[in-house]
Amino acid sequence: MSRKPKRGYFVRGQFIAEGSPEDLELKRELKGTDGASRTELKRESEALQALGTELLTLRADLLEALQLPEKLLEALAEARRITDFEGKRRQMQFVGKLMRGLDAETIAAARAALAEQHQGSAARTQALHEAERWRDRLIESDEAVADWIAAHPGCDTQQLRALVRQARKDAPPESRAAVSQGLAPRHGRAYRELFRWVRDTREGPPDGAE
Repeated sequence: MSRKPKRGYFVRGQFIAEGSPEDLELKRELKGTDGASRTELKRESEALQALGTELLTLRADLLEALQLPEKLLEALAEARRITDFEGKRRQMQFVGKLMRGLDAETIAAARAALAEQHQGSAARTQALHEAERWRDRLIESDEAVADWIAAHPGCDTQQLRALVRQARKDAPPESRAAVSQGLAPRHGRAYRELFRWVRDTREGPPDGAE
């Protein structure tokens, strides 16, 4: 069962529970200040709301590992369903309010999970770009085919050569002219299949693919 979050807020990274001696002392100090501390509280509150907004994009497995309070998880799920701009804005304000009830350790874990997801996405994008470069090299020259086989001795060389031959055959004669005019050349099915073969040989098929 999820533990019920304490009501409170953060000040300079420290959680202040409502009604605690620290809370009462801080409120007494705020009454005699020029508003700078209130500005800082508002800034930290906005930062937590922004963190809550980022959690909407977090992968399900990483979100589950955080073991967030049930009420916050329900609020995030509701925010994903809302399409109306004003309704979503109000819901995210509610999410921000719930975020202020989290302890510092959970907030740090949430930021770490988002960083992990971002790094994984960047690595995936780089791998796809590398597969695209290899596909183009393989189509351009037999030397690249030899380089690939040398780098991947366990690959299906017969299938590779067949895909390369077909991709070269499918290449439209006007493709170079299209590129020179700033247009994207059209490619056949073998061109796309070669990309998938290169990608899967390098890193395995994507999740859910056979």
